[in-house]
Amino acid sequence: MLITVLFSLLLSSVLATEKDSALPMLNDTKATEAFIDSAEVVVIGFLEGEESDSYKELAAAAKRVDSVPVAICTVKEVWADYSVSSDTITLFRKADNHQENLVVSEIKKVEADGLVNFITINEVRYITEYNQVTAVGLFHSEVKSHLLLFANRGTKEYTDLKKKLGDLAPEFTGKFLFVLINGAVKSNSRSLGYFGLKSKDLPRVGIYDADSDMKWLLPEGEISTERVQEFAQSFLRGELKDVKQAGAEPKTEL
Repeated sequence: MLITVLFSLLLSSVLATEKDSALPMLNDTKATEAFIDSAEVVVIGFLEGEESDSYKELAAAAKRVDSVPVAICTVKEVWADYSVSSDTITLFRKADNHQENLVVSEIKKVEADGLVNFITINEVRYITEYNQVTAVGLFHSEVKSHLLLFANRGTKEYTDLKKKLGDLAPEFTGKFLFVLINGAVKSNSRSLGYFGLKSKDLPRVGIYDADSDMKWLLPEGEISTERVQEFAQSFLRGELKDVKQAGAEPKTEL
């Protein structure tokens, strides 16, 4: 009797663990579209089945990057909708309407560590905090114009402005990437200096255009949604080209 009870408890534990590690299954195009639309950044494993090593590694990675929803799709008719023809792990993001594919056959080995790195590097959001990891995804994006919020973390302005610009960002999808640069981090002093700023000068808002390697600052004053909106629109209208640039000499990266 005791052995039976212990076996039942062990089996329940194994099943619970398997259930906890299972990824949501997307069985048709409608479910896939809804999943992609459910968050700023999502990952879908277009994989043959749940028995593959790729699935197991993706499930392990999903546990470590809980800010990004992860699902699996084994229906090849759905794969075709996203131009996928073989096992592929794909990241979808709204900030620049981008689809980043990691084709399983093109990498030596699928491992959770590598997948975590793939997700983290490409996790560009409506407003993305700048650091050495996110810089890779930001500068590899096809959207080359960045609207920058320079602010010191820990201040009320930091929290308020991050939300304000985050709410504004969807209006400029495909035109700007909104980037938050924490002036309280010593390693970001180079980015501030590029715009002629120091931590004590913050908060400020700027625009950096990678195609022309040009940069501008929103004139000092209240950082309102309306002012930032007009600043961004003036760039898109080409009106900033005749305005004096911010900071010192041009450089190729922040």
